[in-house]
Amino acid sequence: MDVGRLVARSMTRYRDRIALEGPEGTSTFGRTGARVMQLARALRALGLETGDRVLDLQSNQNTYIETDLGISTAGLCRVALNYRLHPSDWERITADCAPRALILDAKFWDDAAAIRSAVDHVIVINADSAGVTGAVEYENFLAAQSDEPLLLSIDPDALVSLNYSSGTTGRPKGAIRTHRNRMASLNNIVTDLLRGVPGESDTWVHAGPVTHTSGLFVLPFFTFGARQIVQAKYDPEVLVDAIENRGATATALVPTMVARLLALPDISRERLAGLKFLGYAGAPMPPEQIRQCFERITPNMAQYYGLVEAIPPVTVLGFEDHAAGVAGEEALLSSAGVPCVGVEVRIVDEDGKDVPVGEIGEVITRGDHVMRGYYGQASLDATVTKAVRDGWLHTGDLGRMDGEERLFLVDRKGDMIISGGYNIYPREIEDVIAEVPGVHEVAVVGVSDPEWGQHVTALLTVQPGAQVSIEDVLEHCKTTMASYKKPKDVRIVESFPLNSTGKIAKKVLREQLESEGSTS
Repeated sequence: MDVGRLVARSMTRYRDRIALEGPEGTSTFGRTGARVMQLARALRALGLETGDRVLDLQSNQNTYIETDLGISTAGLCRVALNYRLHPSDWERITADCAPRALILDAKFWDDAAAIRSAVDHVIVINADSAGVTGAVEYENFLAAQSDEPLLLSIDPDALVSLNYSSGTTGRPKGAIRTHRNRMASLNNIVTDLLRGVPGESDTWVHAGPVTHTSGLFVLPFFTFGARQIVQAKYDPEVLVDAIENRGATATALVPTMVARLLALPDISRERLAGLKFLGYAGAPMPPEQIRQCFERITPNMAQYYGLVEAIPPVTVLGFEDHAAGVAGEEALLSSAGVPCVGVEVRIVDEDGKDVPVGEIGEVITRGDHVMRGYYGQASLDATVTKAVRDGWLHTGDLGRMDGEERLFLVDRKGDMIISGGYNIYPREIEDVIAEVPGVHEVAVVGVSDPEWGQHVTALLTVQPGAQVSIEDVLEHCKTTMASYKKPKDVRIVESFPLNSTGKIAKKVLREQLESEGSTS
């Protein structure tokens, strides 16, 4: 099975049912499926071949769902660009994956100038409304093609998407996801995570960016004839209205979004009684916040764990464990859950040997959800070999498992920061700050934050005789990186603690900063 056949099935079976409600209005399964097929045929008519990369740059709207399904139906490889990234990030990804085409919303036209010049074909959504000329307009692009189903013979191990993580070195790394990976995610979502949702009466709300965790649920809900509401941006009051008044039954949030929902003064289970499923992922959620969510929003909560290199869900903490955790088994609220059907998870030591139950080691996983490797760069071969050995992905996460195979994530082997559900890599920020004249050394660490999970703190020393201000650093960060990566706290220090090899002891820095926070 592949995406194109699932789309063809739904456009026939649920033809007159509403599939999408978004900023552009509503669309039935018949109409949405037809547009997906037109897009797939139009991309192929450009001469694009199986596996060719297509950049996709847009924010939450109905067309995002069409391009997600259409590029896959065409047997092409979708590279979704997070609109919150800095244009320089888009450029690095573009240089890495050598795309043939770009689909973008006209509001990103100017910022996307560099990546526009790097592709053979540019298709623009909302071109007329933004006054963009000289490019192929999306609606005309579709209208020139038949809406008959395009059912290609696609190798399950062919590329379906490249999902980029900048990595600890700051270089973009495109994890190769295949059609087999996407089908595995679909099966794991439906079998292990959603617990009876979606049915034909259900409605998913894309409350956050579809480029992020919410995008995992596009295909499951389209496959089973369930409606999808696309919010232009996250607004907790709009989400409540969708559940209370528009029949929404399911959504997924990162912990910072949950916190904003809990901050509404009149939030209650009664108002959200129609919510059958609330998934959360992207960062650890404190047990107290889980408890408040359970008591004030819904008991139908599920956490899921996954990685760029292992398409979620890998493990799931289901409804029953949440209920037991709130009832008194509080340790359960710190768990990431049990492996999905068809997913293997082990905890190993530095030699790759299993550690005893309850002991901490590296989390490794095997199954059809694991990436094929990283795209392109020969220099990444060693990284791939290190990450995937004998079919097992070595995640770099530290964890332990209990006697019932529940996974408990303990820490990162590296220094990655998770803020608001986004992965932030300190080295990338350190390199940017080091560009400021007069900066000597830089260390970036994550510090616990009650709203964001962690926030970015940058510490730096100044070259002798130089003058560097915190304002200089913040202004440079503002102009060179995505807003969510910018340090919340910048400090100029006299010196850094060093470890035995002469490197900056980040663990000591984090402990000092956390101690300050706990005593303030």
